[in-house]
Amino acid sequence: MPKFSVANMPEVFVSDTAISKAVSEAAARGELRKLGSRLYTRNLDEDPEKLVRRNWYQLITAYYPDALITDRTSLENKPAADGSVCLISKKKRDTELPGIIFRPRKGPEPLESDKPFIGGARFVSTARAYLENMRASRARGERLARTLPREEIEKRLDFMLRQQGEEALNRLRDEARAIAQPLALQAEFEELDKLIGALLGTRDAEIQSPVARARVAGAPYDPDRLVLFETLFSALREYMPKDRPDPDRTREARSTLSFFEAYFSNFIEGTEFTVEEAEGIVFEGVIPQERPDDAHDVLGTFRIVSDSAEMKKVPQTFETFLELLRGRHALFMAERPDKNPGVFKTQSNRAGNTIFVEPDLVNGTLAKGFEFLQGLSEPLHRAIFMMFVVSEVHPFTDGNGRAARIMMNAELIAEGQERIIIPTVFRVDYLGALKALSRNSNPAPIIRMLEYAQRYTHEIDWSDLKTAQAMLTETGAFSEDENAKLLMPT
Repeated sequence: MPKFSVANMPEVFVSDTAISKAVSEAAARGELRKLGSRLYTRNLDEDPEKLVRRNWYQLITAYYPDALITDRTSLENKPAADGSVCLISKKKRDTELPGIIFRPRKGPEPLESDKPFIGGARFVSTARAYLENMRASRARGERLARTLPREEIEKRLDFMLRQQGEEALNRLRDEARAIAQPLALQAEFEELDKLIGALLGTRDAEIQSPVARARVAGAPYDPDRLVLFETLFSALREYMPKDRPDPDRTREARSTLSFFEAYFSNFIEGTEFTVEEAEGIVFEGVIPQERPDDAHDVLGTFRIVSDSAEMKKVPQTFETFLELLRGRHALFMAERPDKNPGVFKTQSNRAGNTIFVEPDLVNGTLAKGFEFLQGLSEPLHRAIFMMFVVSEVHPFTDGNGRAARIMMNAELIAEGQERIIIPTVFRVDYLGALKALSRNSNPAPIIRMLEYAQRYTHEIDWSDLKTAQAMLTETGAFSEDENAKLLMPT
């Protein structure tokens, strides 16, 4: 047998008779640390619970050589919140270690579909995991129930349906049907069959989770986005915005501000013209022959944001919300029939690593967002929330950013507040703030960024195109340098 070496041992390991003497001597020398029954580590500093939880799968077969991972662990794929790791084994006694507890029970032997796992244990198949979790169990003392609650199973099945489609649920059902009898889980299969049928709209079943109930009712939504909406809603409720009334501008000043709002909103999305080219498109009707669609995007956006009557319309019901959103999109995308103006997407869309809400979840997710919106009264709160909901759902094939910013500014204008423009130089800050909330659940940047943009808009002199362009240039608004900053006018 090779000579024992501390350096060659795993980070956490279980001692046996072959190495027990060498392990004891190494521990006495301070080269190893004892964590529990026959359990040692060569990591002398880290918290024992963190060490054990990180290496749980490597330790199972040292205590349960015949371990088959099952019940809630087979769906959670990690120790439960109380540290439970649920197993099938011939050994009956629990083993408690720092941070985890192995909880064996009797059960059927592994099937061919139950595959080997890291560390030498076996893991029940996905179909078997769902069947065994359909068995009701109770929490005992401080220990969680061995199986997941029905509501959690519904959420997981709905997630599978959202991510992988109907085919995945049908395959799961077929595989569960094939193994139900050998496992003596026919009754559990019947319940699973009803539940899957209800989610697919082919059967009736008692549903417990809100997300599954919404799907059965024909209004499925994205629960992950709901968490983001709640996060932003809570942060906005804690934020006291400054009152910035829309100044009593002249007609020319309002037209100038609307022009630059449309110009920057399109530039951010990649529709790039010089200011002079955009002026020709908007005020002189010049449509460049080589770029007619891009020109109409700018012109269409300007027509909406310069229409004071249109921009004072805000939704009072979810139906009017959809009408305004679709109607405005149809106007500024009118010259792009291939993008289905005013029609919600039928295929998934994404930006970088961000996958937006799936087409069949758009209506339901927008409805949930609108419910939160109704709980906000401050115009800036509503504007920020409205922009994020539309941007995060991304309901259209194209033009979502422009639609989001139009809906945002309508909330401000309707209440007599200053609107928000996002200059070219602020694009990185704008997109970064959206990502901070979308990916990291951090709402602070988007609130801070849009408040700054509103203050900036308020400080610019929009009296005429020449004056406004000079101030915008002076403050760096047109810069495309990612390291440049948007300066507040002095």
